[in-house]
Amino acid sequence: MNHTNESVTLNDSVGSCTMTRAQACRKLLVRFYRITTLSLYYHPGASGETPATVTVTDGYFNDLCVNVTQANGTTDKDCSAQDEQFSLIFTVASFMNNFLTFPNGFFFDLYGTMATRLLAIFLYTTGTLVVAFSSKALSLLLFPALSFIAVGGILLLLTNMQVGNLCGTHRSTIITLYNGAFDSSSAIFLIIKVLYEKGISLQTSFLFLSACDIVHLLRTLFLLPKSHIPYPIPESYTYGVSCRKSKSYNVEEYESKQELKYIPDRAGQDRSRDSEPLKTDDSPQMEDSSSKDSSFKSCVLSWFFLWHLIWLSVMQLRHYLFIGTLNPMLNRLANQDPDTVSRYTNAFAVTQLTGILCAPWNGLLMDRHKGKALKPGETEKEADLRSSVLSLFLTSLQCLLFSVCTTIPVLPLQYATFVLQVLNRSFLYGGNAAFISIAFPAQHFGKLYGLVMSLSAVVSLLQYPCLALVKTFGGDPFYVNLILTILTLLAFIHPLNVFRHCRSLATQRENTQCMLHADTSRRESIL
Repeated sequence: MNHTNESVTLNDSVGSCTMTRAQACRKLLVRFYRITTLSLYYHPGASGETPATVTVTDGYFNDLCVNVTQANGTTDKDCSAQDEQFSLIFTVASFMNNFLTFPNGFFFDLYGTMATRLLAIFLYTTGTLVVAFSSKALSLLLFPALSFIAVGGILLLLTNMQVGNLCGTHRSTIITLYNGAFDSSSAIFLIIKVLYEKGISLQTSFLFLSACDIVHLLRTLFLLPKSHIPYPIPESYTYGVSCRKSKSYNVEEYESKQELKYIPDRAGQDRSRDSEPLKTDDSPQMEDSSSKDSSFKSCVLSWFFLWHLIWLSVMQLRHYLFIGTLNPMLNRLANQDPDTVSRYTNAFAVTQLTGILCAPWNGLLMDRHKGKALKPGETEKEADLRSSVLSLFLTSLQCLLFSVCTTIPVLPLQYATFVLQVLNRSFLYGGNAAFISIAFPAQHFGKLYGLVMSLSAVVSLLQYPCLALVKTFGGDPFYVNLILTILTLLAFIHPLNVFRHCRSLATQRENTQCMLHADTSRRESIL
């Protein structure tokens, strides 16, 4: 991200590490507010049934329903074309939500927090207002409206995840918690549905959501930094409006300095570079090496990024196909009994709202080493990577178990499938963001997060040939599920690759320590 004209603010009392009560309250307010805010923004991948139910009742796309005469002479209304139109709306919104994350990530890295949040608020407000003033005569407005809401929501998530930088020992926990809140945002549409049944119109609900953006706007202007929140946080770091005298410095230079702060020497010990300036003429090779290792291109072409992309894409495809085949699968297993199908559908809908409860578990796994002493010569980044291996492995294992349960055509087993599905989805998206924040430079977080989400969205388009293949088997998804279960095994390569990398670094440290010990012993024997 470009911080050339951006700065962060520090209090003059840089010698003090104690956070004031006002700063603590501000941080707590920011965390609570962001969790609440993310729960208000729509994630189209979480649920599409609730908004569809309300808009169907309001007569949207009602002209697509046709009268069909049955064999016994009775006339029924066939609304399959209407259902397909709603499915298309949520498919487009879901794809735009992921695919546009890449340019949005570039925008975030380039222009910072304030500009990105202003764009998010504009898109979200536009979307909610379009829905509020739409009608069954203007049903096509739902296409851009839900896309605006979805893209505005993912932009807000992108800016909010950096608040994890404020919580050093709980950084990954906060990141996964925000992803869980975003994942559970379909609860808002469930509330809208309940209010609609109580007589509150769709227009009133969406006008209220639009009005809520005034609070978001004020907070963006007065509480958040204009640029990015650095990691690790400098001493006495503050953000937002402050009455205290403050000084500014370049964020990009600070983050670059942190990358060079601890350089392992031959002994594997850390050599502090705190006292050295950010730019010196006597160390060009070190700057060139750091620049090369931190370039966006080198990150994208790394094995870490490739296997992480495969890890995310395979599991996301598995989830998308499950959602696409859920209703016909339940009908087939329940022998077309509508009451049974309704009971299982309701159970699935309830589980989808629990993502915010499941997601932080993954973050706690990734943060379990925080606060403990590092091994001799070990950097904090290496410790974070080592801790992420278990999270990546468990996420892959969850997806495998979820896929196996989906493949087995036993109706009661689908309750376990629902639980595994929401648990794995919460681990997947929260772990995706947390791993990128750990494994790659902070200045590329937005671009790398956006790129991996966009590329995984392209891979997810394979769900449509898979659905076509299901139709060729008479609507039985067994063989397609079996293929995807085998494909899920590819996800295990990523944690194995990270584990191998961490083990290689540990071996290098041990060898360096042995060399130093042998060298010291030789010198002592000579003396």
